[in-house]
This record gives sequence, structure tokens and C-alpha cells, in this order.
Amino acid sequence: MVVQQYRDGGRARAVRALTAVGVLAVTAGCFGGDGGGAADGSGQRSVAADRPLDRLGQAADVLVEAGGAETRTSMETAAGGTRVTIRGQGTYDFRRQMGRLRVVLPKDAAGKDAAGAGDHRPITELLAPGALYMKNRGAGVPDGKWVRIDTTGLKDGNLVSGGVTDPMAAAELLRDAADVTYAGKTELAGVTVHHYRGVADLGRAARAASPQSRGALSAAAKGFRKDAVPFDAYLDEDGRLRKVRHRFTFSSDARGPEVSVVSTLLLYGFGLPVTVTLPDEDAIYTGEIRQG
Repeated sequence: MVVQQYRDGGRARAVRALTAVGVLAVTAGCFGGDGGGAADGSGQRSVAADRPLDRLGQAADVLVEAGGAETRTSMETAAGGTRVTIRGQGTYDFRRQMGRLRVVLPKDAAGKDAAGAGDHRPITELLAPGALYMKNRGAGVPDGKWVRIDTTGLKDGNLVSGGVTDPMAAAELLRDAADVTYAGKTELAGVTVHHYRGVADLGRAARAASPQSRGALSAAAKGFRKDAVPFDAYLDEDGRLRKVRHRFTFSSDARGPEVSVVSTLLLYGFGLPVTVTLPDEDAIYTGEIRQG
């Protein structure tokens, strides 16, 4: 919904992959781990390796306890040998499950952004349970007006169509994951983190999710043809999710080419006060939005 069609072939296919048009079909995927827990420098098995499912399953709950955080996002789409990347930055309140992000779209060959604007204005996105609000949407939406989308009505539950995976949804996807392996300790921006690999299951995650996230994830579980979503997740010593990368693979229609979408979320600055004010009804545009 955020991204409009590019004019130059492969880029058009890549960008259309981030729209909510058609039935999205995730293909099952898995990538290998080290097959077991890692040892620390003393040769002792890390505690984090013993119960990876517990740690991942609790990641969303730990974020709720942490409250607010700063976030950076990227969504890279590959189709027909072409890659495009959408980037976002902002803040998110895990207790209210609301956030505000500034999303920058890639430019086409003519130097215009995906909404057709020559000045490449970023899109402001407000994330709320069951809803996505966008400003500077383009495509015929008047300046200063917001577009509201019911994410429970999107076939992907807004996991990819907004150009940003909702941070709470990204954490909730880790619940009841399968084939989880512990890949050991590493550092991320100077913070010691524990690296896990596994495969999220959309259906199981939706059933285990909080009531606010359940609607969107249930929509994704129904809209994608297969539920499997491989991931890499990095948790700090306090169990807070610092980074997660999901790999979605689907085709926009039954005969369309396979498209790969890699969605990455970074979290930092925990405890930050976050204020998100949703627009009034008279600020929301309800007219037709151009799709071409």
C-alpha cells in the first residue's frame, strides 16, 4: 500500500511486492544453525543455549516491561535480480503497541520516489493495534491528510505491505517458533547479545500473541500460503530483543515470480518515553487512492 509501481521492469516487480495486492504466499524456508548450544570462553555451556524457546517466547513480554524504545528498520526486496530497500526510523511504545516512524522510499531511475514525488518526501507512519496511518502518502492524497488502513484486513497483516514490520508483531512472531538453535554470543553496537536462529510459524504465533497483535497476525496466517518464516534474533543479557531479521518469500499471484523480502528491526534506547497521538477523523482522507 505504501509503495507504488516503478517504471523499469524488475524494480516494478520488487516494489509491487511490498503492496497488499493479491494473495501473498510465503514459501517454507529454513537455514541451518550450529546444531546445538555454544560454549563461553571457559568452555561452559551458555545458559542462553539451554532454553532458547523460553527466551524467544518471552521476548515480546520483556519488551512490554521495557516500555518505549528507539527503532531503525529496513525492508529489502529482491525480484528479477533487482533489489530495493525501504528504511525507517522512529520510536515505539511496547506497552500501548503504538509507534511513530519516518519511512524513506527508494528512488526510481528518474529520481522520483515510489509515490511519484520528485522531492522524495519521507512518509510518516503511525502504528497502532489493528491500524496503520500514513502521511505524505502521495498517489492523490491531499497534503496534510492521513490515510488509515485496517491491518487486520490486509492479506499480509501489514508484515511487509507498509514497508515496515510493526516492532511488536516482529517480536510476537518469535512465539512458538520451530527449529530454534543457539548460535552463540556476539556484540551489537557494543552490547553483548545472544544469537538465535529458527523458523517462525504464523499460525502458532497468532494464537499465542497478545490480543492487540492477534488480528493482524491471524490475517497474515490466512493470507500467506505457508506459515514458515525463517529468522535471526538477537537478545541482550536482560532478554530484550535488540535485533531481528525475518525472511519472507512469496509471489504476488499464482503465476508471478518469487519475491524475497528481508525485514530487519533494530531496537535501542529502552525506557524512552514515547508519545503517539492518532489523527482526528477530519484529518483522515477517505477518497480514492491512485494505484498506478
